Amino acid sequence: MGELGAFDDLRPLLFTIAYEILGSAADTEDVLQDSYLRWRDADAVEHPKAYLTQIVTRQALNRLRTVRRRREEYVGNWLPEPIRTEHDASHDILLAESVSMAMLLVLETLGPTERAVFVLSEVFGHSLVEIADMIGKTDATVRQIAHRAREHVQARRKRFEPDTDTSRAVIAQFAVATRTGDVRTLMEVLAPDVVQISDGGGKVTVAGRPILGPERVAKYLIALARGPMADMTFELGSFNALPALLCRTTAGQLDSIMLVEVSGGLITGLYAVRNPDKLRTTNVVHTLRRDADHS
Repeated sequence: MGELGAFDDLRPLLFTIAYEILGSAADTEDVLQDSYLRWRDADAVEHPKAYLTQIVTRQALNRLRTVRRRREEYVGNWLPEPIRTEHDASHDILLAESVSMAMLLVLETLGPTERAVFVLSEVFGHSLVEIADMIGKTDATVRQIAHRAREHVQARRKRFEPDTDTSRAVIAQFAVATRTGDVRTLMEVLAPDVVQISDGGGKVTVAGRPILGPERVAKYLIALARGPMADMTFELGSFNALPALLCRTTAGQLDSIMLVEVSGGLITGLYAVRNPDKLRTTNVVHTLRRDADHS
């Protein structure tokens, strides 16, 4: 029978693996619960980390194949469910990039098996032989999958910079400019290729399509600040190892979370999650872990 202590010790690592495969904290928690029950009922296990990593990977893959059908029918833009992280989560740049909104959206364009193989090899450092054993495929097949997934991601990944004091200063400037309607300053901090994506899940009103370019993004944000969000308060937090603005109503209720990606001193991505289903556990701080020692 698996020990609870061993599972708890590995939980941050297992959560990170499943979340990167699924892009949903709720689905990840379900996978961890199912995996724990299998672990609890297992006979003596010689290598708990390898055993649990395999279970979680297979459970996450099965879950992803199921939820992908729901995502295809999702109303409006789909964004990953944001997770609250510690500010120092950005110190591991590879880990920070792997859970960023931009990267998770790229991973969403991969097939389930491609996504799992890419995450396990490129982020967590598992060999292709180990991965083949985890997912029940041949070494040759996994090698082809890994090559295909790597090329796919490299062609689509954005330049990434971790959360820094500089990026937070840019975001503070951005927030003030938006609230005061300072178009000039706002345009100065938005990158030429900036994109703004909102996720309401069909339950709250948001922009139905991504908004591209500094002029359109600035116009949209100032209209929001003068209209529906005029009386809201903002606070800075850390989500997905990046800075984020939490928008609250006058009653203190969380209305939305806007994750902000900064590169080269300019804002390149704004990802606003308003779907209430994705805001239920935003007070829970998740410890992320990428452990190269997977013996």
